[in-house]
Amino acid sequence: MNLAATSLFSLEGRTALLTGASGFLGRTFARTLLSNGARLVAVGRSERLDGLAAEWAKDFGAERVRSHRVDMYDLTAFSALLDEIVTSESAIDVLVNNAHELGPNSGFNSPDGTLENAPIEHWMRHVTAGLFWPALTVQKVGPLMKEHERGSIVNISTMYAQVSPDPRLYEGTSFVNPPGYSSAKAGMVAFTRYVASFWGSYGIRANAILPGPFSNTEEAGPNSVDPADPFLIRLRAKTSLGRTGQAHELAGALLFLASEASSYVTGHALSVDGGWTAI
Repeated sequence: MNLAATSLFSLEGRTALLTGASGFLGRTFARTLLSNGARLVAVGRSERLDGLAAEWAKDFGAERVRSHRVDMYDLTAFSALLDEIVTSESAIDVLVNNAHELGPNSGFNSPDGTLENAPIEHWMRHVTAGLFWPALTVQKVGPLMKEHERGSIVNISTMYAQVSPDPRLYEGTSFVNPPGYSSAKAGMVAFTRYVASFWGSYGIRANAILPGPFSNTEEAGPNSVDPADPFLIRLRAKTSLGRTGQAHELAGALLFLASEASSYVTGHALSVDGGWTAI
C-alpha cells in the first residue's frame, strides 16, 4: 500500500461527473477534479459553462473535458442526457451532485421566500434540485458503478441540513434563506445514507459534504456579496474561525471523499463550516 499523498488522493485515470459545474462552488470542484488527474464530465445549464469548459480544456487538455448544457428542471431532457453520458463513457468513478438553484425563483433573498410566504413552487424547486436530481443521477450512473464494483458518490448539502438558519442574522437585511432549501438538503443527507447502505456491497461509497457560510465576494453579479455588508459581518462573527469560507477550502474535502484516501468512509456527512455547527 502506497501511503504517499500523491497516491492516496490521486484521481488519475478516473472519470468524474459533476453537476452544477458552472456555479460558484462548481467551478472550484471542476478544477479540483481535473488538477488531481480526473477526466471531467461537466453538466450545467448556464451559458457560462461553454467558456469554462474551453478554459479547462486549454489548461488540462481537451481530451479530459466534456461539457453538456441542459435545463435540469426538464427531467425528460436531463434523463436523456444522463443516458447519453452513461452510454458513451466506459466508466464513471466519481459522481458529484452539486447543482442547486440559489436565486429568487427558489425564494432566496426574496420577500416571498419566507416561511410565511413561500409558495409550493419554491418548495418543489428545492425538492427537485435537492432530491430528484441526485436520485436521477444515482439511478442512471449506479449500474455502471456496479459493473465496475467501485464508485464514489459525493452529494453537496449544507450546514443547514444539521442546524436551522439563525433569524437574527437576517434582521433588517434583504437576505432570505427559504425553508425549502434546508428541508431538501436534509433529505439529501438521508438519501446519501440510504445509498451507502444499499450499495456498499457493490463497492460503491456515498458521502455528503456540508459546507458552511461560503459567500461569493470574489466577483460582481446577482449572487455576489459586498464584503462590508452587515449580514456578512454577522455571518463571520458566528463561526469559530471568525470568517466565511473560500471556495478552494472545499477542495480537500471533495478530493478526500472522491479518492481512495476515504476508501473505508461511507454514509458520512462531512462538515466544512469553520466551526459553525460546533458552537
